[in-house]
Amino acid sequence: MSSESAITAAETPAANGHGEAHSTAGFKALMLGSIGVVYGDIGTSPLYALREAVVAASGGEGGVTAHAVLGVISLILWALIVVVTLKYVVILLRADNNGEGGTLALMALAQRAATKGAAAIVLLGIISGALFYGDAVITPALSVLSAIEGIKLVTATFDPYVVPITVIILAFLFSVQSRGTARVAAFFGPVMCLWFAVIAIAALPQIVRHPEVLYALNPALAVSFMLHHGVIGFITLGAVFLAVTGAEALYADLGHFGKRPIQTAWLFIVLPSLALNYLGQGALLIGNPKGIENPFFLMFPDWALIPMVALATVATVIASQAVITGAYSLTRQAIQLGLLPRFEIRHTSEAHSGQIYMPRVNRMLFIAVIVLVLMFRSSSALASAYGISVTGTMVVTAMMGFVVIWRVWRWSPIAAAALVAPFLFLDLTFLAANLLKVFEGGWVPLALGGAMIIVMYTWRHGSRLLFEKSRKLEFPLADLVAMLEKRPPQRVSGTAVFLTSDPVSAPTALMHSLKHYKVLHEKNVILTIETAPTPRIDPSERVRMEQLSETFSKVTLKFGFMESPNVPKTLAIARKLGWQFDIMSTSFFLSRRALKPAAHSGMPRWQDALFIALSRSSNDATDYFQIPTGRVVEVGTQVTI
Repeated sequence: MSSESAITAAETPAANGHGEAHSTAGFKALMLGSIGVVYGDIGTSPLYALREAVVAASGGEGGVTAHAVLGVISLILWALIVVVTLKYVVILLRADNNGEGGTLALMALAQRAATKGAAAIVLLGIISGALFYGDAVITPALSVLSAIEGIKLVTATFDPYVVPITVIILAFLFSVQSRGTARVAAFFGPVMCLWFAVIAIAALPQIVRHPEVLYALNPALAVSFMLHHGVIGFITLGAVFLAVTGAEALYADLGHFGKRPIQTAWLFIVLPSLALNYLGQGALLIGNPKGIENPFFLMFPDWALIPMVALATVATVIASQAVITGAYSLTRQAIQLGLLPRFEIRHTSEAHSGQIYMPRVNRMLFIAVIVLVLMFRSSSALASAYGISVTGTMVVTAMMGFVVIWRVWRWSPIAAAALVAPFLFLDLTFLAANLLKVFEGGWVPLALGGAMIIVMYTWRHGSRLLFEKSRKLEFPLADLVAMLEKRPPQRVSGTAVFLTSDPVSAPTALMHSLKHYKVLHEKNVILTIETAPTPRIDPSERVRMEQLSETFSKVTLKFGFMESPNVPKTLAIARKLGWQFDIMSTSFFLSRRALKPAAHSGMPRWQDALFIALSRSSNDATDYFQIPTGRVVEVGTQVTI
């Protein structure tokens, strides 16, 4: 998903959310950045994709034939053209939410546009977001393992060290996340440019030796292979899909690099390099069927093996970095959209809000990745687990894309369906082919995705039930203000800010303050924080103020779902609107709710327990909204759910 590491692009005028380059220099910088971050995942697919697909097509290592090789290459090339180029580069890059892409941005856009079926769209968003976490766990494990396995070609004595070296590299990768990725990101573009140049050049001698491999450019070969191979063809299709994993990153990183830099990089650098490399690997296998053990590294002379393994390792670390930072970005969006409880967010850059680090997410990803490496121990075994989460996300993206094309672009439903149906059919075919691998390892992303769907659904459903129950017990704010103006209690100097998610009802913290302290501040602010269905909010729309009485006012702060809410900084804007805000004479009142399961709630008992556990693990609102801890008063209440 979204790779926040590349916010170096945000330094250029093009990364302002509108996605267009304003100068040649800015455009080149964005294009270079997109090559480094957007294409890391799909760019390292040649390490394992062709090998797995040819093995599947041949029924094992002994049966590699020129016919099978040509059929597989044709399938891979046309999958890259139809799925990546047509669906993502040509169509979906136009479906942006205020310049931002990705499944949750698309969900928010479709939800805003849909008059009916909003709940179904949210469910689709939950499914795609949950499946991404499966991808975020498998990508680092598979990519780094496949790169390190090249060492075995130097000498077989390295074989026992492949897994330990992979674990060490992954441990280092996750340990440096807290330092931020801006410095590393500067190297991403040049390294990946070198990678694409090397994998394209290495393929040329092989293609010259066996030019018959160019027959694979004919799409009829792909169709013929599928028609004549029955179940084997279907199984092969699941492995072919490995070549297009990473296509979602094109769309997810739209906001960082803009449409034109991503499109240009794909059409003129990435796609030609990948096509040449797959043709080169195919040519090698036509000349030497036994090369199926590792056709990617066998294209290189012996002296180049160790440098190539090193370059491949760096490239796979870059691919992994993109997906890890994408998990942070997705989690922040999910929190803002009410799909997950608050997690600690650390900003690793003063200049760019997009560069974030989430300790809990990093820890959970690291544990899951290491468990996968130790469980599967080889890239071939792990390749079976890959694909299901990505194909599932692509199916959901196509469905939500239909809603956007119909409702936002205002196409007729028939025209929108005619455009989306072929891509949806292809995505469903790929998904069905990948589902055949469930028992070989495909259960891993399904289990991870299923667990995340339960967590997201429970948090959203439980939060709504809690809100409805709390609202029934609360007193209307307008009535309370009128009563307090008529019969004011004892006043104390300063300003009190009461945080609440429901601006219509009196905040629990205010009611308890009056009940226990029997005093009221000179100035009282009822503060509500809203999340908009757009990625970012214009500063002019950030603060809304409403005077309720002489001593009470209502302030609403609005943030986009890709922004981190900083309350004190945002309240400074309110000075221009007439509120004399002084942080040192202001107290923030928050209510901390201790949840207990009710005898009869709207959820099963196990879901009650999960919601309460999630609520307890939620990060403190004081930290999440970046309120100075010395200015906070927390009032505890018990609520049954």
